[in-house]
Amino acid sequence: MTEIVLPGGERYQLRGGAVASAGTAPAHSRIAYAAAHVVADPLAENVPGAPAALDWDATLAFRHHLWRHGLGVAEAMDTAQRGMGLDYPAVRELVRRSASEARSVGGRIVAGVATDQLDGPVKISEVLDAYREQLADVQEAGAVPVIMCSRHMAALATSPDDYVSVYSTLLSEADSPVLLHWLGPMFDPALAGYWGSLDVSQAADTVLGLLKDHTSTVDGIKMSLLDADFEIKFRRRLPAGVRMYTGDDFNYPSLIAGDDHGYSDALLGVFAAIAPAVGPALAELDKGSADGFRALLDPTVPLARHLFGAPTQYYKTGIVFLSWLSGHQQHFTMVGGLQSGRSVTHLARLLVLADEAGLLPHADLAAARARSFFSVAGVPQ
Repeated sequence: MTEIVLPGGERYQLRGGAVASAGTAPAHSRIAYAAAHVVADPLAENVPGAPAALDWDATLAFRHHLWRHGLGVAEAMDTAQRGMGLDYPAVRELVRRSASEARSVGGRIVAGVATDQLDGPVKISEVLDAYREQLADVQEAGAVPVIMCSRHMAALATSPDDYVSVYSTLLSEADSPVLLHWLGPMFDPALAGYWGSLDVSQAADTVLGLLKDHTSTVDGIKMSLLDADFEIKFRRRLPAGVRMYTGDDFNYPSLIAGDDHGYSDALLGVFAAIAPAVGPALAELDKGSADGFRALLDPTVPLARHLFGAPTQYYKTGIVFLSWLSGHQQHFTMVGGLQSGRSVTHLARLLVLADEAGLLPHADLAAARARSFFSVAGVPQ
């Protein structure tokens, strides 16, 4: 039985997934990372303000799911609830375990480096030291570091020079290539004015100056501003050899497909939800077929735009909801109690869009779980 009753009384028949790409080899024309979520231990005290308790088996199994679909794993990024329930002791262990699993299957892995172990008022020198600590932890684990935007840096910096000083020091000390990270305030309001200016054009000049001074240490930059035109203009100004990793969960098909002047690689939260469609799409690009790529990936865009709709920072709730419906975990519980981050009507629409895109592999399972969820929410089934 695959019929469910949606909020408002509409009856909907789930079709189940038609897309299957497990065993897909990584693409050679693009580098693609999926920012993976974490699976909470449903019987632990994963309430707001409590230390995160993870279901390690399910968390790591999801990373293997991404590798099997030909994607790399972007570990401990904002999709994993950095700053929204996942504390740094859990992050450190997560990176260590995931990097070990990556080595066991030859999978790509990058991991976030931030300053979220800091507590209370700090100085910029302490921000630098916090970055150093996490950079060392990620490198020791064997993952490629992604130097994430820091809420502490955003709060303390008084000019672009403060950013240049901290980042230049880190890049000079890194013993292997890293990725930089530009996350817009739609993903985290505390990051407004990052790089020292509310004017993104001025901020871009600061970032490009850093990149030009440290091209030997920077593999690329992840940009999540949800502004395709700005990303393209910025991409065309990048120094030779520095990659653009799109983090634009609204416009990723066109940005990855590229144009006559270049393309973006990818580090995307939405890829965790649409992995079965991404592998075959990238295989089309490998064959030189941009049309084939767009034909497979464009149908996922309505899902992505709803998933990352405002307030965008709560997209993680939808990621976990879809993971549960797809059978990757046994419950809809999140660290920090973040399962309350989206409304019942939002999640109902997400369910329908995922089904229309062929991304719910088992219609009977998804329907049974959706009925139980809607019943508890007060929608009779």
